[in-house]
Amino acid sequence: MPMPPHNRRASRAAVAALGAAGLIALAAAPAAFGDETAPELVIGGIEPIDGVKPGSSFDLPVTVANKGTGAAEKVWVSYSVTRGLDFAEVPSNCRAQQVPSYDEMHEKWIVVCAFDQAVEPGVVYTPEKPLRVKALDRAYHDRLRVRVGDVDPGADENGTPPVAGTAPAVRLVEGQAGAEGSARFVDVPVTSVNTADYQVTGAALRGRVGDTVTMKVKFANAGPAWVLEGEEGERGVQVMVTPPAGTSVVKRDYYCHAKGGTYRCPAHLGMNMAEDAQMVYTFELKIDKRVAGAKGSIALSTGPRPFDHNKANDKADITLDVTGGGPTGSAGSSTNGSAGGSSSTGDDGTTTNGGNLAETGSSTLPITGAAAAAVVTGAGTLLIVRRRRAQSLS
Repeated sequence: MPMPPHNRRASRAAVAALGAAGLIALAAAPAAFGDETAPELVIGGIEPIDGVKPGSSFDLPVTVANKGTGAAEKVWVSYSVTRGLDFAEVPSNCRAQQVPSYDEMHEKWIVVCAFDQAVEPGVVYTPEKPLRVKALDRAYHDRLRVRVGDVDPGADENGTPPVAGTAPAVRLVEGQAGAEGSARFVDVPVTSVNTADYQVTGAALRGRVGDTVTMKVKFANAGPAWVLEGEEGERGVQVMVTPPAGTSVVKRDYYCHAKGGTYRCPAHLGMNMAEDAQMVYTFELKIDKRVAGAKGSIALSTGPRPFDHNKANDKADITLDVTGGGPTGSAGSSTNGSAGGSSSTGDDGTTTNGGNLAETGSSTLPITGAAAAAVVTGAGTLLIVRRRRAQSLS
């Protein structure tokens, strides 16, 4: 089908008309979208909570205020707590949801309460019965967030299906003036009186010189408390792994990095250290030589950990038992993990060559003589071949 001729002048006129219409629309936007009677909800009344005992409960006294010029016809108040806390009871006008940790988010419980009533400007409201929170056995440093809005925030798509509460519904009632907050949400720390036991476990290695052995060492939190990332003493914790003398690292753990003869490993990979969490670090070591009493270690880095009162398990040994005959001292050592074909003699008079020669206790002289005889025989064979070739040519 033939295309109609293009009218450039008409197109420019159309664009100009559209541009003018766009400018008119933009100019009119403030009048069209502006709402001089919009509500402005803020939350307040919550202070940091300290000294909570695991197993106990406490109330969340919050206030809702409207700093705008128009009433909010309906209000939603959202509460979320980290995994050391839970909600003791949930009113029927609220829904609860558990959300596991994902991306950069911590595991948490969320409760969203809907108040189907108007919140007038300049008035402070509070739930007639505050929401109650309980501290679990793992509570230590936790966080509480409270948010208010005039739109349903919806459910977290990464969490469990929301479940309606079973306790009696609550309403908002007028509270004391002057207690209103200044923001739509507030974060509050909740500190419980608890401890967490960080501990390490070593390894017992066994093998012959030239063998490559697997070393698995472990760091764990034995609880009872979990430790939230970024809180006091947690962020700087590292695990220090030092292999035994006489070995070389063929393959390090992916998350560990060398600094001198020691490897620094992270205490965790997520955003927190749960009360039953552990990290296993795996190394491949080559036994280069036998060193009497060779011993490595795994240890926690020094630094403040006020929650950890047991320091006896902050360090553990990594032992190495070299079996069979083999070199000791500095003889036959390897730093790059590669195996050579040369033989060496140990202090006990035995001779090894990759573990293939018998340990007879004899000296190296017979081996040297046999090697010399082989060289002489080879030379004689080469001489005979050359003579026969010369005769055939003549």
